[in-house]
Amino acid sequence: MNGIIIKSLSDLYTVKTKEQIVECKARGVFRNKKITPLVGDKVEIDLDKKIITNILERKNLLVRPPLANVDQVVIITSAKKPDFQDNLLDKMITLLEYNKIEPIICFTKLDLCNKQEIKQIKQIMKYYKKIGYKVLTNKNLRKIKKIFKNKLTVFAGQSGAGKSTLINKLDKNLKLKTNEISKALNRGKHTTRHVELFSIYNGMVADTPGFSSFDLKEIPKMEFQNLFREIKKFKNLCTYQDCSHINEKECNIKKLVQNGTIKKSRYENYKRFWMDGE
Repeated sequence: MNGIIIKSLSDLYTVKTKEQIVECKARGVFRNKKITPLVGDKVEIDLDKKIITNILERKNLLVRPPLANVDQVVIITSAKKPDFQDNLLDKMITLLEYNKIEPIICFTKLDLCNKQEIKQIKQIMKYYKKIGYKVLTNKNLRKIKKIFKNKLTVFAGQSGAGKSTLINKLDKNLKLKTNEISKALNRGKHTTRHVELFSIYNGMVADTPGFSSFDLKEIPKMEFQNLFREIKKFKNLCTYQDCSHINEKECNIKKLVQNGTIKKSRYENYKRFWMDGE
């Protein structure tokens, strides 16, 4: 029988099938092969023995948080208090693109902005939409509720950006469940990273401590130009096939930055990520 791991604690895995929820152990062969079943894994189980017999191929894998087969991440992005940080947003988007996970950008706290600040944020939102990202605000609850269907979703964002507040507005019962989990795990040195999936609007959402690592050094340098959608779109117009879009004089990407087609802050972050990888 097939199912999905929705919780793991120690060596016990909670697997949800179409008909029921089963507590399972993993076959010893996984341990011998140094394979750890993860929340989000699609698995085959022996229902009688309550054992996970096989882990189906993963489409992606996150280390921190430990989670498999993520479809999308809602990046909670504060407009103010804390102020908007394009570097942090682009770093998260780049990491998700590399892991083949769809980023969804959700701006919060626009009500704290003055007219000029709101105008600037709306221009930023317009640009990210133009290059192909889904962009919402925390006021778009109806639209947000529709994104969950048949998807495994993770919420991420800097501390104070409003992640918990938004989750509570989406499903108050969900927030109560995650609080109960947090309290149950709050036992000094035993507070290991805990990830659990909950059902929400015909999909699954991960209760997770969030992303604790944004290390882009694992990404090959020449791959960055494929992770910035607007650079990927125009890179073939460059004179040199192996153009880095940084030091070359005859670079079409640089010209597109100069004429405003490519947002300057995005290009500066591209350069920064490239240089940090050296």
